Amino acid sequence: MHFANKLNAYSFEVNKKANKTQIRGAIQRLYGVKVTEVRTSNRKGKVRRKGANYGTTRSWKKAVVVLHEDYHIDLF
Repeated sequence: MHFANKLNAYSFEVNKKANKTQIRGAIQRLYGVKVTEVRTSNRKGKVRRKGANYGTTRSWKKAVVVLHEDYHIDLF
């Protein structure tokens, strides 16, 4: 069993402007589950180079959502 599933935690890429309350509500509505905890992290884009040109990949926000022990999300 995967480690994240033992904790009943799932990660999502979310809108950068979304707060924890909005994320909790969206996950509960979309999947019909009870969320107990939401952790967020702003991920900075990495520097990439192609030839003489430099750029960065896009920045994004990651949310780790922990569900109540009676609930789970079927991914497959």
